[in-house]
Amino acid sequence: MVDADTTTAPRTRLLHVGLGGWGRDWERNAIPRVPEVERVAIVDAHGPTLRTAQRELGLPDAACFTSLSEAARSVAADGVVVTAPVQFHVPLALEALDAGLHVLVEKPFAGTVAEARTAVERAEELGLVLQVSQNYRFYPAPRAVRELVADGAIGDLSVVHVDFRRWANDAPVQTNRHYAFPHPLLFDMAVHHFDLLRMVTGREAVRVYAKVTDPPWSRFEQEASAVLTIEMTGGLVASYRGSWVSRGPQTAWDGEWALEGEHGRITFTGRGGDGPGDDAVTLSRGGGEAEPVELPAPDVWGRSAGLRQFARAVRGGPAPEVTGRANLGSLAIAEAAARSVGSGRVEDVERVEEL
Repeated sequence: MVDADTTTAPRTRLLHVGLGGWGRDWERNAIPRVPEVERVAIVDAHGPTLRTAQRELGLPDAACFTSLSEAARSVAADGVVVTAPVQFHVPLALEALDAGLHVLVEKPFAGTVAEARTAVERAEELGLVLQVSQNYRFYPAPRAVRELVADGAIGDLSVVHVDFRRWANDAPVQTNRHYAFPHPLLFDMAVHHFDLLRMVTGREAVRVYAKVTDPPWSRFEQEASAVLTIEMTGGLVASYRGSWVSRGPQTAWDGEWALEGEHGRITFTGRGGDGPGDDAVTLSRGGGEAEPVELPAPDVWGRSAGLRQFARAVRGGPAPEVTGRANLGSLAIAEAAARSVGSGRVEDVERVEEL
């Protein structure tokens, strides 16, 4: 179902920067589901990548650029979607903001909170929207769990357990760029789970201890598996076990969650495939049997749902759920965990104040 206001409001015109494999996936599976947007041009500094995208999308030369600044001068646009590699996220965001364009940037927002904050402060100074695509929170399971916890369905929380298991260790080292990704577990994947942890509990992280558990045959340059203990505000403790090199039963991308409280237990998983069909939540009270929780069937989900929020915010609607500032708390957990890996100690999570 298409909301009534999508048929009459002007569409948000987008420049799309970064047309590698994931960027082209946005073009196939995320952008087309959102009628409120129109992608008016693409940008990639790597000529062969740009031409590959141009051929796949059937675009004229006038809609293809190797420079964001050139695209912004040549094509009328309202905002920019940044799906370039992480080291370019903040520089491209700043370039777009200084051109007067709103920004939706892929996760991880940046390599450090300090770097991310430069873009946050610039966006706020200019009065422009800066949003981070933390798309896992836009699936039915975690959104239902957030409501259950907030409504006191299991009383005061006592502990949270999260397990993520995937096998991604078969490709040759020479052909798989993911092996060289900076902190491929903590920043590329676990940042999703850190964001969900903040979302479903309504709490912020205070301290974290992280221990890498990589086997000697891991092909990843940095951590592919780790065990974390995360202390949240109010004394709540979360345990996290994540791995890109697990031969155990493979989890959905959300992982497997258990939240225990004074009066019961909630479990959930989700984001198992292309849509929300694998999302599942169970609720048990007082030691009774776990019962499935009915979940809504959204018309858009994941990246598309976040993109819809972005488009509406650009057009003067409510601020998006994951503004750049709101995302700093998730990035701060990943950064503290990476410090803990290096130091071997419990590390404080930077306190990030929201406006």
